[in-house]
Order: sequence, then structure tokens, then C-alpha cells
Amino acid sequence: MPNLEITPRERSELRAAAHSLRPVVLIGDNGLTEAVLKEIDRALSAHGLIKVRAGGEDRDARETMLAGICDALSCAAVHHLGKMLILYRPTAQELETRAQPQTRALRKKASDPHVPKKQAAAGRTAPKRPARAAKPAVEPVRRDPYETERPARPSTRVPLKKKTAATPRKTGSALSLRAGARRGTQRATATSRRPSKATSK
Repeated sequence: MPNLEITPRERSELRAAAHSLRPVVLIGDNGLTEAVLKEIDRALSAHGLIKVRAGGEDRDARETMLAGICDALSCAAVHHLGKMLILYRPTAQELETRAQPQTRALRKKASDPHVPKKQAAAGRTAPKRPARAAKPAVEPVRRDPYETERPARPSTRVPLKKKTAATPRKTGSALSLRAGARRGTQRATATSRRPSKATSK
């Protein structure tokens, strides 16, 4: 049987689709036997895209095994990575969907105008759109965005009151002011506690 030919784009899509699959057939030390070929054929007809795990350490032997499977079962070799072989053969359902003629909805492009079903059944097409009139080649006048024709709005901001210089401001940090205030109160209390000389006599 001839091998199934697939395009490089189909091969990359199938390889991506087979990424999450697990191997369904294991080829042991006996190699390709009739029972193994029947099991691969059954899996291909059921799933279409399968992974096969081949035993053995020789890569050339796995390559010949892959070519023998493709010849015997008329499937396509999608990928061969290590001991994993990815095979593809379209299922009966896929072949039926490919054989069916495409409906108008599938053939229609997004840019095509809409045609009602009754008109499409009668064979009519959508009327052509009239051509757009060419725009005049006059350059638009560019205005400065900061120039406005309307008068400026009155400001709603309330003017701040000016501070009067009636009370002199103390200079220095808050800590030094507190320390100075404490010192002044201590001195005042110390002088008030001392007995005066006039009263002691």
C-alpha cells in the first residue's frame, strides 16, 4: 500500500495535536509481528492520530520499523522522537466530511455582502455597492489647539487671604522651642520657691 502524503503544515498541526497523547501500542523485543500490526491498524481506524512506543536501542531499526508500518497500513509518519513514533491516518468520519460538498455558509468570506436565503436559493447575488466618491484634494485647515474662539471662562477659585505680620514667627525647630519653653518654666518655678531675703529677716 502507498504511504499517505501530508503537507508540512498538516504535519506541524498533527504534531501539536499529538503532544498530549499517550502511546496506545507498545512494540516489544519481537519487533513488528502480525498481532502488533493489527493492533496499530485498529488504533488508527479508531483514533486517526496515535503514538506508538518502539523498543530497542538502535535508531536505524526504529526507522525501518516506522517505514514498514507506513507501507503496510498506508498511514503517514508524523514524527519520530526517540522511541516514540507518531502515526496518522484519517478516520472514516474525516473522509466523509471531506467528501461532502461545502455549503454556501462555509464558502462565504467575511467580506462578502449578505444575501437572504430565498434570493440565494433563486440564484441571485447581492447588488453591488456604489463606488465611493473621491474626496476633494483640499487640505484641511489645521487650527492651533490652544486658540479658542469662545471667551475664557471666569475663574471659580477663591483668592487666598494674605497673612498679616501682626504676630512674629518663632524661628527654630519644634524641639528647640519646647526645650526653651521647659527651661523658662523651670526657672520661673525655681525663683518662686526660693525664700526672699527680706522675708527671712
